[in-house]
Amino acid sequence: MNIADDTPATSRPNRRLVIVVRADPVICGHSGEARCLAEVALTRGFDDVRIVTWPLDALEAAGLPMKPLDRVLPYSPGITVERPGPVGDYRVPDGRYLSGLIGRLVELFSDGVPTVAMSLYLSPHTIAVEEAVRVARQIGPAQVVTVAEAVGSDITNVVRECVATGRFGAAAHILSVYLAADHCVAVSEYTRELIVASAATLDDMHGTTFAQRCRERIAISYPAVDSWPYLSITDDMIAETLTRRGLSRDGYVLFLSRIASAKGVDDLIDAYAGSRSAERVPLVLAGRGPHEAAVVARVAAAGLSERVQVLTDVDDAEKPALMAGSAAFVLPTREQPEFVETFGIALVEKALAGGGPIITCATGGVPEAVGDTALLVPQHDPATLRAVLDEVVCDWTREQRSAAEGRARAHALQFDRAAVFDRLFARTQAPAVPVA
Repeated sequence: MNIADDTPATSRPNRRLVIVVRADPVICGHSGEARCLAEVALTRGFDDVRIVTWPLDALEAAGLPMKPLDRVLPYSPGITVERPGPVGDYRVPDGRYLSGLIGRLVELFSDGVPTVAMSLYLSPHTIAVEEAVRVARQIGPAQVVTVAEAVGSDITNVVRECVATGRFGAAAHILSVYLAADHCVAVSEYTRELIVASAATLDDMHGTTFAQRCRERIAISYPAVDSWPYLSITDDMIAETLTRRGLSRDGYVLFLSRIASAKGVDDLIDAYAGSRSAERVPLVLAGRGPHEAAVVARVAAAGLSERVQVLTDVDDAEKPALMAGSAAFVLPTREQPEFVETFGIALVEKALAGGGPIITCATGGVPEAVGDTALLVPQHDPATLRAVLDEVVCDWTREQRSAAEGRARAHALQFDRAAVFDRLFARTQAPAVPVA
């Protein structure tokens, strides 16, 4: 199914799942999670599964990191991706797209089909869902159970900023909408505590009671990861991908994530420069993001242009092979005001794929994602990162690598999409019978 497929269903469904998210082709964890949950829903009694998201031109205009459109993996038959167009004209500059989104959700919610509506990212997705449910219940036989998932950056980038700048109303609005959902979940214990702390600050300033309600209502639902592409990768598949990229098995250090300041790419470049590892293996920086040009310039300034590859066209089909073939996977993520790694989906994917060990930083929800299976270094510390990288690449034995690989994979299996889906949707108890 094409990523832009918006063909309406031709028969009345018995049970519907609607996921509102920044969907593929955006490079972000909750876009991938939406795909995972949608795919599992087809095997769990949902006969109408829809991902409702934004038009491609709106996503591109926002400057979001995008996957190559011609290589986004298709969704399974039964999953419809809808991208409602804007409503209104130029006199409603930003609200046009939100109106289009809410309008389509009203139509889906008001036809009486038992529906679970899940939003990933509170602003504006949960806002859109709750507004659509309110309207749908006024005009039709709505049977909707709502699940609002906070991914973390919606707190750091919106609520915390509002609290810091004294914008009480906006922060109160988002938390109120979140708590209005039937089920409130967060992607990690760290995220839950981040929400509670922000709510407590707001309470102290304005006498509200958000923090206690958040403590009582928010459950943990870790992001869903599709294990199969990583567990089923073969030596031949790895060899084919690496040959096409001019790489060799265990012959490179890999960074694969958004190329952004909070991911610590500059720390990795500084650590790699002058390392023993740089004399032995190249560094591959794979991803898209706002700092692509800055990263290329930093590599050139360090005199590493011949040793560092920057790949901005890696698609989902290549990821497992690139991860499995690496000598080490490095994600020196760090805490910044606008972003904290609230889980670390790429780390789980790498653990499932196997290959060299993971080196990362114990920020945010990363410890929950990796357990005790990764090598943790301090953030903003290229010297320590260099020492650990050299130890892994240059000094570790095959036995050490194999043991680390096994521990990491065993830990990561708990995040398989089917297990996550079943734990999460056991909460919803959505009706599973046709509506007369």
